[in-house]
Amino acid sequence: MSRFFITTPIYYINAEPHLGHAYTTMVADAVARAHRLMGDDVFFLTGTDEHGQKVERAAQKSGEGTVAFADRTAQKFRDLLPALNISNDDFIRTTEPRHFAASQALWRLVRDRGFIYKDRYQGWYCTVDEVFVPEKQLVEGRCPLCNSVVEKLEEESYFFRMSAFQQTLLAHYRQHPEFVTPDHRRNEMLAFLEAGLDDLSISRTSFTWGIPVPDDPAHVMYVWFDALTNYMTAVGYGSDAPEQQQRFAHYWPADVHLIGKEIVRQHAIYWPAFLLAAGLPLPKRIMSHGWWLMEGAKMSKSKGNVVRPQDYVQHFGLDAVRYFVFREMVFGQDANFADDAILTRYNADLANDFGNLASRATTMIHRSCGGVVPAPDAALLEREPERALRSTLDRVVPAVRALVEEFQLSAALREIWEVVAASNRYIVVREPWKLAKSGSAQELHTALFVAADTLRVIAELLRPFMPDTGERTLAMLGVTPSATAWVDLRAGTLAPGGTLGTTVPLFPRIEHSVEELRLMADDTTQGAVPQTPAPSAPAQAPAHAPAPAQAAIPATTEAPKIAIDDFMKVELRTAKVLTAERVPKSSKLLKLFVDTGIDQRTIVAGIAEAYEPESLVGRTIGIVFNLKPAKLMGIESNGMVLAASAEGQKPILISFGDNPPPPGSRIR
Repeated sequence: MSRFFITTPIYYINAEPHLGHAYTTMVADAVARAHRLMGDDVFFLTGTDEHGQKVERAAQKSGEGTVAFADRTAQKFRDLLPALNISNDDFIRTTEPRHFAASQALWRLVRDRGFIYKDRYQGWYCTVDEVFVPEKQLVEGRCPLCNSVVEKLEEESYFFRMSAFQQTLLAHYRQHPEFVTPDHRRNEMLAFLEAGLDDLSISRTSFTWGIPVPDDPAHVMYVWFDALTNYMTAVGYGSDAPEQQQRFAHYWPADVHLIGKEIVRQHAIYWPAFLLAAGLPLPKRIMSHGWWLMEGAKMSKSKGNVVRPQDYVQHFGLDAVRYFVFREMVFGQDANFADDAILTRYNADLANDFGNLASRATTMIHRSCGGVVPAPDAALLEREPERALRSTLDRVVPAVRALVEEFQLSAALREIWEVVAASNRYIVVREPWKLAKSGSAQELHTALFVAADTLRVIAELLRPFMPDTGERTLAMLGVTPSATAWVDLRAGTLAPGGTLGTTVPLFPRIEHSVEELRLMADDTTQGAVPQTPAPSAPAQAPAHAPAPAQAAIPATTEAPKIAIDDFMKVELRTAKVLTAERVPKSSKLLKLFVDTGIDQRTIVAGIAEAYEPESLVGRTIGIVFNLKPAKLMGIESNGMVLAASAEGQKPILISFGDNPPPPGSRIR
């Protein structure tokens, strides 16, 4: 068993938590959960940074005492953890006695090794970023990091001999290229190091809200010397208790410090220099992610463009929010948070692709096999569709493991959704609804086993990202989750004869537009936050991207000529009808669920007077693929069927006879 120690930054309490804080914690949680599933001994730490002049001023502005302000604000960060289903092993506050002891122990060690001295400091200080800024780095008198006004300070101060570690740090960067990730952040830090390091002022006397310097209580520690020590405090550093000392020896150094890109310098230069001065091992990796943007700007409470994750969790569900942020942000890059993007991801990826797969795979076993996992036929498992799906799983499982270890969560989910798509295609190919009526029992049982077994692997892979969804899906399959399921996860190991649990709708479709969601908002003060009643209808007829379906339009007078470029904007494709049913309270509309070869979607078409629903199942038709969605009788329609009709006559579908092209073929 390997040990794996991962940390988030400890969050500064001068403001309330928002999506930026939540994202970092959710990423760390997903990676920690994955390592547990791999069988690792995981320690996952998060917490709050509560000292410094900025907190003291925020407390004064609020009219509270500093202690009361810190307690109240820190609790909001703590309360966010269960709301996001975070599996942290510890939550540290820098105002705890154990942290005072650890910070002072580190100070004494660095001091006694000759790397701290007292002098007078005169220079520029940014209260927002809690950093000292050399005058040559100021931009028009402002902080180069945040553009805030800096303050001129002159006071007695303790200094850390950071200049002594320039060459040692450069050598470490060159010997360990993985130390700072992504590469462009590493290159920034290398450039900073190569420009030379100045000694760093590490104490203040102009305020008192901080950890007193040992043997000189007129000084409090510079907030970053105090804050960074938290990573060691939580695993026992500074304690006299033998069990805590053993714990520190076991877990330190940290495997990963996960941070935002705005605090890379403190973690990648200051912190390793402090540790080198103390003779302690350096963390293995400093991994920084990008910022969440709204309308191109970094989320900021002062700008009023922050997203409260609780609002989205309330109305989309926690796992949908987790899925969205993991899938949408490529690790290390910035990403834009948009209401239409999360709504599209929800309905297309979750309600349509995955929710439909989970519902179909389990419902068919309930209907055809009495809710018992059927035994497959060994010979039938060697047919091409079955072998192809198994091959996809054999590739994706190790790929997801490797991507998670590199924090490429978006890519990992993309791999998982390839399996979701492949499984949906397999069901379309095998058509178990037909096998149940006229096929052999062996063929039916094999198809249903493969669908259920693939769903099981998908559910296990989803557990780090969407814990509740993964376990609910396993419960639907009658599978008990294992704490180390990824150790030997592979296809074909679902036990025949097991009894399924109840099939439940995992992601009911949200039948509201973004504009409707915004109008339904109870509180619009936090930005564009969708507030809609929790969906209750099952996501039975999924849809994907675009397009309304309507009946054929009667001929009119000659239409104006269009250019070939205009015609090519219309994407015509073939689609195979999987299910068809009448739309209640309508004599003209049918609801078709079709496979386009690219996705599966619902189309509402005005052909009920010409066709019985049963006659369309299995038929290949032509559709307009790239129309915008439209609602007909309350059903979102995502395509238009191609039909012709003489004036006053019933529509006739354009179809392709006994040898149709495969779904998704372009019509030109």
